[in-house]
Amino acid sequence: MDVSAERAARYGRAAGRWARLLTPGRAEPGVRVFYGHDLVPDPGERAAGGTAKAQKLAERWPNTPADFSLVYLGTTWLPRDLRPLLWAAKRRGAAVVVNQDGVAYPGWAGSDVAALNEPLRRAVLAADHVVYQSEFSKRSADEFLGEPRGAWEILHNAADTAHFTPADRPPPGGPVLLLGGDQTQAYRLELALRTLAAVRAMHPDASMLVTGRLVSPVEPLVHALDLRGHVHLVGEYAQRDAPAIYRRAHLLLHTKVQDPCPTLVVEAMACGLPVVYPASGGTTELVGDDGGIGVPHPVSWERDVPPSAEELADAVTQVFADLKLFSAAARARAVDRFSLEPWLARHGEIFDRLAPR
Repeated sequence: MDVSAERAARYGRAAGRWARLLTPGRAEPGVRVFYGHDLVPDPGERAAGGTAKAQKLAERWPNTPADFSLVYLGTTWLPRDLRPLLWAAKRRGAAVVVNQDGVAYPGWAGSDVAALNEPLRRAVLAADHVVYQSEFSKRSADEFLGEPRGAWEILHNAADTAHFTPADRPPPGGPVLLLGGDQTQAYRLELALRTLAAVRAMHPDASMLVTGRLVSPVEPLVHALDLRGHVHLVGEYAQRDAPAIYRRAHLLLHTKVQDPCPTLVVEAMACGLPVVYPASGGTTELVGDDGGIGVPHPVSWERDVPPSAEELADAVTQVFADLKLFSAAARARAVDRFSLEPWLARHGEIFDRLAPR
């Protein structure tokens, strides 16, 4: 389907939904969830952020765009018609649950902070219940959005640890680093490449897998750092293919500072990949003391100042030297703390409490 046809289909679905929503009446009893969008990616399809959470939940609570009794919104996937949707939910007596991820702050958003945070604030303040993805998510949301009016709790992101499992044996040679997710900030890719160059001073065979969308060109720096043949671009991938990508690496190099709660980190640990990362944000809550090594760095809302490539490279070398121990600890931590079923079960309890009776 071309872009114009896809847009027309989307508008058509929305128009039909609103025609039904504007019919007077309150929501019938029972749990019927709408995720704010007419279509949720099918299981195994590409998904990220709020899309991925809706995808997991929709397998158990299918997306119900018109006859809903509860609205579930992920703040990284808010609908364009958020304001009228919140009005419609209130009008029909439907509960609103918000999964709060991160916020815009001056260090990366500059003068756009207020505009980017406005819809997040609207969602959080309208919610009957807010699920914060980490303690860091709660602190940052209180700082930039305000405290919620309804109930709230902290519930870290989760992964299907029966799907995300370690390789039968580590890749040969190495170390092989994985820079996962989408590379939506230029510094993250540049820092990763410079870290790889520093690692190669100690491990000449070191290489890196780079996944997802790139917002900055990779070739100039690859050439300047003499990394040709050591950087492999994987591109975008679907959830069904993610474990196979993780299993091609020894460890995850996660270069984003103040990341609220990256599911990528949980998935990697479930696949037995320890994590080397800037020690800030919610990532520290996920990795803990034994799932990898966090590298200290200056932390403020005004500027993003990651650790140096040399400091990250030292941490990579430490992890690789004791890979078996770190790998087992990462896998155990993911299974014990971040498995999908308890996450789903807790959502079921929230939905049952809030849905009309």
